[in-house]
Amino acid sequence: MSQSLSTATVLVSNSQGLHMRPANLLATTASKFLSVVTLSREGQSVDCKSILGILTLGAFQGSQIEVLADGPDAEIAIATIVNLFQRGFDEPAE
Repeated sequence: MSQSLSTATVLVSNSQGLHMRPANLLATTASKFLSVVTLSREGQSVDCKSILGILTLGAFQGSQIEVLADGPDAEIAIATIVNLFQRGFDEPAE
């Protein structure tokens, strides 16, 4: 199995930012992949499979997040994580 690296930049669009529910959804989703998935904001990087790590980013609405995946399923991991951000984590718009 060859390793691959994929990245994407996303914007936090939901009004409450990355609070507990979206952090849980991100960690649960990322845990389904073999790849190492990392989120970065303003020089701080965290494991996307860690709810507490995600919460420490302090990402509010409008924050720009870099998503990086490294592993055999990196491309699909990135596409899935980006989709969560684009959907606003299925939270109602305010």
